[in-house]
Amino acid sequence: MTIGVSKTGLPGANTLGIALFAAVLPARESTGAMLLLLMVGDVLALLLYRRHADLRALVRLIPSVLVGLAVGVVFLALVGDEWVKRSIAIVLLALIALTLWRRRRPAAEVAEQAGRGTAFAYGSLGGFTTMVANAGGPVMSMYFLASRFEMKAFLGTAAWFFAVVNLTKLPFSIGLGLITLETVWMDLILVVPVLIGAVIGRVVLAHLSQRVFDAIVIVLTVVGSVYLLF
Repeated sequence: MTIGVSKTGLPGANTLGIALFAAVLPARESTGAMLLLLMVGDVLALLLYRRHADLRALVRLIPSVLVGLAVGVVFLALVGDEWVKRSIAIVLLALIALTLWRRRRPAAEVAEQAGRGTAFAYGSLGGFTTMVANAGGPVMSMYFLASRFEMKAFLGTAAWFFAVVNLTKLPFSIGLGLITLETVWMDLILVVPVLIGAVIGRVVLAHLSQRVFDAIVIVLTVVGSVYLLF
Protein backbone atom coordinates (compact mmCIF):
# COMPACT_ATOMS: atom_id res chain seq x y z
CA MET A 1 0.00 0.00 0.00
CA THR A 2 2.85 2.39 0.78
CA ILE A 3 4.21 1.84 -2.74
CA GLY A 4 0.85 2.77 -4.25
CA VAL A 5 0.48 5.83 -2.02
CA SER A 6 4.03 6.97 -2.81
CA LYS A 7 3.47 6.84 -6.57
CA THR A 8 0.22 8.83 -6.68
CA GLY A 9 0.24 11.11 -3.65
CA LEU A 10 3.02 11.04 -1.05
CA PRO A 11 6.49 10.16 -2.46
CA GLY A 12 8.09 9.87 0.98
CA ALA A 13 5.74 7.01 1.91
CA ASN A 14 7.93 4.68 -0.12
CA THR A 15 10.66 4.98 2.53
CA LEU A 16 8.33 3.20 4.94
CA GLY A 17 7.85 0.49 2.34
CA ILE A 18 11.61 0.05 2.05
CA ALA A 19 11.88 -0.34 5.82
CA LEU A 20 8.99 -2.82 5.99
CA PHE A 21 10.32 -5.00 3.17
CA ALA A 22 13.81 -4.98 4.71
CA ALA A 23 12.28 -6.01 8.06
CA VAL A 24 10.67 -9.21 6.73
CA LEU A 25 13.08 -10.14 3.92
CA PRO A 26 16.89 -10.10 3.59
CA ALA A 27 17.90 -6.61 2.41
CA ARG A 28 19.21 -7.77 -0.97
CA GLU A 29 16.17 -9.93 -1.75
CA SER A 30 13.81 -7.18 -0.62
CA THR A 31 15.07 -4.93 -3.42
CA GLY A 32 14.00 -7.44 -6.05
CA ALA A 33 10.61 -8.00 -4.45
CA MET A 34 9.95 -4.26 -4.35
CA LEU A 35 11.18 -3.55 -7.86
CA LEU A 36 8.38 -5.36 -9.67
CA LEU A 37 5.75 -3.64 -7.49
CA LEU A 38 7.39 -0.27 -8.03
CA MET A 39 7.11 -0.83 -11.78
CA VAL A 40 3.38 -1.40 -11.38
CA GLY A 41 3.23 1.87 -9.44
CA ASP A 42 5.21 3.61 -12.19
CA VAL A 43 2.54 2.72 -14.75
CA LEU A 44 -0.19 4.13 -12.50
CA ALA A 45 1.79 7.33 -11.87
CA LEU A 46 2.38 7.84 -15.60
CA LEU A 47 -1.32 7.43 -16.34
CA LEU A 48 -2.11 10.20 -13.85
CA TYR A 49 0.78 12.69 -14.04
CA ARG A 50 2.84 12.07 -17.19
CA ARG A 51 1.89 15.44 -18.74
CA HIS A 52 3.15 17.42 -15.74
CA ALA A 53 6.81 16.32 -15.97
CA ASP A 54 9.76 18.72 -16.27
CA LEU A 55 11.59 17.02 -19.14
CA ARG A 56 14.61 19.35 -18.98
CA ALA A 57 15.24 18.29 -15.40
CA LEU A 58 15.11 14.64 -16.46
CA VAL A 59 17.64 15.13 -19.26
CA ARG A 60 20.10 16.80 -16.85
CA LEU A 61 19.93 13.77 -14.57
CA ILE A 62 20.63 11.02 -17.14
CA PRO A 63 24.49 10.90 -17.05
CA SER A 64 24.74 11.01 -13.26
CA VAL A 65 22.04 8.37 -12.76
CA LEU A 66 23.86 5.95 -15.08
CA VAL A 67 27.04 6.41 -13.02
CA GLY A 68 25.10 5.76 -9.80
CA LEU A 69 23.46 2.62 -11.19
CA ALA A 70 26.82 1.17 -12.24
CA VAL A 71 28.34 1.80 -8.80
CA GLY A 72 25.24 0.30 -7.18
CA VAL A 73 25.55 -2.95 -9.15
CA VAL A 74 29.15 -3.38 -7.96
CA PHE A 75 28.19 -2.47 -4.39
CA LEU A 76 25.41 -5.07 -4.29
CA ALA A 77 27.75 -7.75 -5.56
CA LEU A 78 30.29 -7.09 -2.79
CA VAL A 79 28.49 -5.85 0.34
CA GLY A 80 26.25 -7.58 2.92
CA ASP A 81 22.73 -6.72 4.08
CA GLU A 82 23.58 -4.67 7.16
CA TRP A 83 25.92 -2.34 5.32
CA VAL A 84 23.33 -1.89 2.56
CA LYS A 85 20.67 -0.73 5.03
CA ARG A 86 22.93 1.49 7.09
CA SER A 87 24.65 3.16 4.16
CA ILE A 88 21.31 4.06 2.60
CA ALA A 89 20.04 5.47 5.89
CA ILE A 90 23.12 7.64 6.35
CA VAL A 91 22.89 8.99 2.81
CA LEU A 92 19.19 9.82 3.22
CA LEU A 93 19.65 11.64 6.52
CA ALA A 94 22.52 13.66 5.08
CA LEU A 95 20.42 14.60 2.06
CA ILE A 96 17.51 15.70 4.25
CA ALA A 97 19.82 18.04 6.17
CA LEU A 98 21.27 19.40 2.91
CA THR A 99 17.84 19.92 1.36
CA LEU A 100 16.45 21.74 4.41
CA TRP A 101 19.50 24.01 4.39
CA ARG A 102 19.13 24.76 0.67
CA ARG A 103 15.43 25.53 0.98
CA ARG A 104 16.24 28.35 3.41
CA ARG A 105 18.12 30.16 0.64
CA PRO A 106 16.58 32.40 -2.09
CA ALA A 107 14.63 30.42 -4.71
CA ALA A 108 16.55 31.94 -7.66
CA GLU A 109 19.92 30.97 -6.19
CA VAL A 110 18.73 27.43 -5.43
CA ALA A 111 17.31 26.97 -8.93
CA GLU A 112 20.59 28.14 -10.53
CA GLN A 113 22.69 25.73 -8.49
CA ALA A 114 20.21 22.87 -9.03
CA GLY A 115 20.97 23.17 -12.75
CA ARG A 116 24.73 22.69 -12.16
CA GLY A 117 26.58 20.35 -9.82
CA THR A 118 23.57 19.66 -7.61
CA ALA A 119 21.82 17.72 -10.37
CA PHE A 120 24.85 15.46 -10.77
CA ALA A 121 25.18 14.88 -7.01
CA TYR A 122 21.52 14.00 -6.49
CA GLY A 123 21.32 12.02 -9.75
CA SER A 124 24.32 9.81 -8.96
CA LEU A 125 23.09 9.20 -5.40
CA GLY A 126 19.61 8.52 -6.75
CA GLY A 127 20.95 5.93 -9.20
CA PHE A 128 23.09 4.30 -6.52
CA THR A 129 20.40 4.13 -3.84
CA THR A 130 17.68 2.93 -6.19
CA MET A 131 19.93 0.09 -7.37
CA VAL A 132 21.00 -1.15 -3.95
CA ALA A 133 17.79 -0.69 -1.96
CA ASN A 134 15.06 0.90 -4.13
CA ALA A 135 15.71 4.01 -2.03
CA GLY A 136 16.08 6.40 -4.95
CA GLY A 137 12.61 7.80 -4.23
CA PRO A 138 13.61 9.65 -1.06
CA VAL A 139 16.83 10.89 -2.66
CA MET A 140 15.05 12.29 -5.70
CA SER A 141 12.27 13.65 -3.50
CA MET A 142 14.91 15.77 -1.80
CA TYR A 143 16.14 16.98 -5.21
CA PHE A 144 12.65 17.86 -6.41
CA LEU A 145 11.89 19.61 -3.12
CA ALA A 146 15.15 21.53 -3.30
CA SER A 147 14.21 22.58 -6.84
CA ARG A 148 10.81 23.74 -5.51
CA PHE A 149 8.68 21.65 -7.86
CA GLU A 150 4.92 22.11 -7.62
CA MET A 151 3.08 18.95 -6.45
CA LYS A 152 1.95 17.61 -9.83
CA ALA A 153 5.23 18.57 -11.52
CA PHE A 154 6.98 16.70 -8.70
CA LEU A 155 4.91 13.56 -9.25
CA GLY A 156 5.02 13.74 -13.06
CA THR A 157 8.78 14.17 -13.21
CA ALA A 158 9.25 11.40 -10.65
CA ALA A 159 6.91 9.12 -12.64
CA TRP A 160 8.99 9.36 -15.83
CA PHE A 161 12.27 9.21 -13.93
CA PHE A 162 11.49 5.98 -12.09
CA ALA A 163 9.66 4.32 -14.97
CA VAL A 164 12.86 4.52 -17.02
CA VAL A 165 15.27 3.82 -14.14
CA ASN A 166 13.34 0.81 -12.80
CA LEU A 167 13.09 -0.70 -16.27
CA THR A 168 16.87 -0.24 -16.64
CA LYS A 169 17.44 -1.94 -13.27
CA LEU A 170 15.36 -5.03 -14.13
CA PRO A 171 17.99 -7.06 -16.06
CA PHE A 172 20.67 -6.27 -13.44
CA SER A 173 18.37 -7.39 -10.63
CA ILE A 174 17.60 -10.64 -12.44
CA GLY A 175 21.30 -11.19 -13.14
CA LEU A 176 22.19 -10.69 -9.47
CA GLY A 177 19.54 -13.22 -8.43
CA LEU A 178 17.38 -10.62 -6.67
CA ILE A 179 14.28 -11.59 -8.67
CA THR A 180 13.19 -15.23 -8.76
CA LEU A 181 10.05 -17.15 -9.63
CA GLU A 182 9.03 -17.04 -5.95
CA THR A 183 9.39 -13.26 -6.02
CA VAL A 184 7.06 -13.02 -9.00
CA TRP A 185 4.36 -15.16 -7.34
CA MET A 186 4.52 -13.10 -4.14
CA ASP A 187 4.30 -9.84 -6.06
CA LEU A 188 1.26 -11.02 -8.03
CA ILE A 189 -0.61 -11.15 -4.72
CA LEU A 190 0.79 -7.80 -3.54
CA VAL A 191 -0.35 -5.96 -6.68
CA VAL A 192 -3.81 -5.63 -5.09
CA PRO A 193 -2.70 -3.51 -2.10
CA VAL A 194 -0.52 -1.44 -4.47
CA LEU A 195 -3.66 -0.54 -6.42
CA ILE A 196 -5.54 0.26 -3.21
CA GLY A 197 -2.68 2.47 -2.06
CA ALA A 198 -2.66 4.29 -5.40
CA VAL A 199 -6.32 5.22 -4.97
CA ILE A 200 -5.64 6.44 -1.42
CA GLY A 201 -2.68 8.53 -2.60
CA ARG A 202 -4.75 10.16 -5.34
CA VAL A 203 -7.49 11.12 -2.88
CA VAL A 204 -5.03 12.43 -0.28
CA LEU A 205 -3.18 14.61 -2.82
CA ALA A 206 -6.39 16.39 -3.77
CA HIS A 207 -6.72 17.68 -0.18
CA LEU A 208 -3.11 18.78 0.44
CA SER A 209 -1.52 22.20 0.22
CA GLN A 210 2.01 22.52 -1.18
CA ARG A 211 3.39 23.33 2.27
CA VAL A 212 1.83 20.27 3.90
CA PHE A 213 2.91 18.07 0.97
CA ASP A 214 6.55 19.16 1.39
CA ALA A 215 6.47 18.64 5.16
CA ILE A 216 5.00 15.12 4.88
CA VAL A 217 7.64 14.07 2.33
CA ILE A 218 10.42 15.20 4.68
CA VAL A 219 8.92 13.60 7.80
CA LEU A 220 8.30 10.24 6.12
CA THR A 221 11.83 10.20 4.73
CA VAL A 222 13.30 10.85 8.19
CA VAL A 223 11.20 8.10 9.80
CA GLY A 224 12.20 5.48 7.23
CA SER A 225 15.86 6.50 7.34
CA VAL A 226 16.09 6.24 11.13
CA TYR A 227 14.49 2.79 11.02
CA LEU A 228 17.00 1.54 8.44
CA LEU A 229 19.90 2.99 10.46
CA PHE A 230 19.04 1.35 13.80
